[in-house]
Amino acid sequence: MFEFTKRRSCWVLGVFAVLALVLGALGATLFERVEGGGYTDPGSESSRALQVLREEFGQAPPNLLLLVETESSVEDPESTAAATALVANLQERDGVTDVVSYWTTHQPALRSVDGKQGLIVASVLGSEREIDQRVAAIAAELTGTQGTLQVRAGGFAMLMHETVEQSKTDIAKGEAIAFPLTLIALLFVFGGLVAASLPLLVALGTVLATMGALWLLTLFTPLSVSATNVATLLGLGLAIDYSLLIVNRYRDELSEGRTPAGAVATTLRTAGRTVAFSALTVAVALAGLLFFPLLAIRSMGYAGILVAALAALVSLTVLPAALLLLGPRIDKGQLGWWFLRAPRPAPGEGAWHKLATAVMRKPIPIGLTVTALLLLLGAPFLGVKLGFPDERTLPESMNSRQVTEIVQRDFGESDQNTLVAVLPESAYSATGIDAIARDLSDLDHVRRVDTATGSYAQGGLLTAPTAANAHFRADRAVYLSIVPATSDSDALAGLVEQVRAVQTPSELLVGGVAAANADSIDAIEDELPWALGFVVLVMLLVLFALTGSVVLPVLAVVLSALSLTATFGALVWIFQDGHLSGLFGFTVTGDLSATVPVMLFAAAFGLAMDYQVFLLSRIREEFDRTGKNETAVAVGLERIGRIVTAAAILISLVFLGFLASDITFMKAFGIGLPLAVIVDATLVRGFLLPAAMKVLGDANWYAPEFLRRLHDRWGLDEGGAGRSLNRDVPVRDPLGVTTGKPVTTDVEIVVNDPLARAEAARAKEDLAAAGRAETAD
Repeated sequence: MFEFTKRRSCWVLGVFAVLALVLGALGATLFERVEGGGYTDPGSESSRALQVLREEFGQAPPNLLLLVETESSVEDPESTAAATALVANLQERDGVTDVVSYWTTHQPALRSVDGKQGLIVASVLGSEREIDQRVAAIAAELTGTQGTLQVRAGGFAMLMHETVEQSKTDIAKGEAIAFPLTLIALLFVFGGLVAASLPLLVALGTVLATMGALWLLTLFTPLSVSATNVATLLGLGLAIDYSLLIVNRYRDELSEGRTPAGAVATTLRTAGRTVAFSALTVAVALAGLLFFPLLAIRSMGYAGILVAALAALVSLTVLPAALLLLGPRIDKGQLGWWFLRAPRPAPGEGAWHKLATAVMRKPIPIGLTVTALLLLLGAPFLGVKLGFPDERTLPESMNSRQVTEIVQRDFGESDQNTLVAVLPESAYSATGIDAIARDLSDLDHVRRVDTATGSYAQGGLLTAPTAANAHFRADRAVYLSIVPATSDSDALAGLVEQVRAVQTPSELLVGGVAAANADSIDAIEDELPWALGFVVLVMLLVLFALTGSVVLPVLAVVLSALSLTATFGALVWIFQDGHLSGLFGFTVTGDLSATVPVMLFAAAFGLAMDYQVFLLSRIREEFDRTGKNETAVAVGLERIGRIVTAAAILISLVFLGFLASDITFMKAFGIGLPLAVIVDATLVRGFLLPAAMKVLGDANWYAPEFLRRLHDRWGLDEGGAGRSLNRDVPVRDPLGVTTGKPVTTDVEIVVNDPLARAEAARAKEDLAAAGRAETAD
């Protein structure tokens, strides 16, 4: 690959530029193909209830509200005529059914207390994308000023539509914040405009390619809007991280006198392999999301895998081509002092070396103290209460939120939280249906039950059946509409359980928003062990390939998981309990969106393992060179410390773009991801990792003999070469440069890469000229 890139650098850049533009053009219409929902389990009881309801009755629970405000009274003839015309308009639309209004039914619950407002309730049918398109058309044509009326749209379908629209705004806002902040930080890190611009160009190309790839993916599977947020900000963060590692290594190689081609070759063989390995760990962590049946979670998994793969691909192909063309001109436009190029302290004098050495003097008390601190910060998560997004997660300016708040304040309760109970494949007599309806109407928090035999309340018949009740029964099924007397999420969840506990002669399928939320939480809890098991198992295998140890992979997984405790504690403390809600500008709902901990864990755990790869690869390199565990830890942290610190700062700045979102659960990512990265880059990397590796000692590198042979044959060797067969003899790298005592024939360097073989041959000639022996096969 390197030889091709070397010969065709301009061609590589040109093809990628065209490809990025094409994919970017496709990605520009991605929002027209994604869905605003994705929070339901398609295989759940509630989903099956809705399927029967659609197939047998052509119905669905109410998901659209039109709030109609009049100048004087809903009884005014002019207002009545205009509102009736609205109802007729809705009834004539494709995919809209079961339209009910105060003007057609005169139900008191559909009129406000002051008599100036009325409601039109309807069900919009179709896939989530079709529902979104139909609701968008209704909102555009029927809301606003309609004669003497003021009309606003609300309901669950409108909530999902406005979530998609708000996500478009949030992405643009997040990018507008993240790009300038990142550029300023890169200028500080690299100290030059040319070097600082490369990571941003790679990031831009990655984001464009990912958005286009997601567009292509929608041809084969539905995607939720959650994928777009991940594609933008995670793509930006990973691309900058990988570019940072590669550009910094390339400049180091240039400073040691290598030609641009030689510098790129060495960079790809060292940092390039680490980037590929790091991308694999991120992809594995996000692949765990594919176990969950909820489209919103699965979509983030698809996006995360694509982002990690494309960020690595662009960093390992396009960026090397740009470096080859730039050559030493990469340092043009220097602005003075910069972070990564500041004079390095003498070996053993760096801050990270001193910190690691100090920690390893008292590893047990320091390790236990930091662990206790992290567990204490994570303690609030023990009281987590899972829920699902409602209108309060959107800004106060959104119509769906305003309509819901007005209905709750001025109407009491409406039919928007209606549950449906479907009895499929049954031929119930009127007496049987009547008995079930009476039982359901007598449950707590039930205001009314409507079905084929009439309307019921408090265990008795409220009104006799009319012609309108006929649609509750079909040839093979019957259903009941259960109107709650509350909008409290806990009470609704309890009502779902009560309805499902009612004894019926055949299976009773319960659907509706509250039922779907309960089923989705159950689905997440059921699939979580499988997803975690997959991620941990594959991560252990990947890290074994990196380290050749069976101990370090376990340690890395445990430390990465421990680094997330503070993040999960903060999520509950801030978003569920409401602390700092004024500062971050969101409405407290009293629960945490069930999808947030799962999505955040996958992203944050992947990033934590990403940095573990950076660290362990360098520590292993030092251990192979010296054979001394403590020296390897201290020197490894010293060598990689500044790069990982810079990467953590940069990716944290990028993730702060999530805070610009006006959707509450997206703000959670803006707090959770930077916090996870910072904790991992400080407490875990600076204290827990050296403390644990000191306590474990040489056991860090243990592997059974058969696994050691397997790793020697197939494992990753970042340097592109073998390792010292005598660990008492220091070997610096595959180029044959040695430090310490002379290298003897006990040392063998096995190089499989032709370019690396040439480098080793040159190194051998240099050593021979200096009068030293070296074996390089």
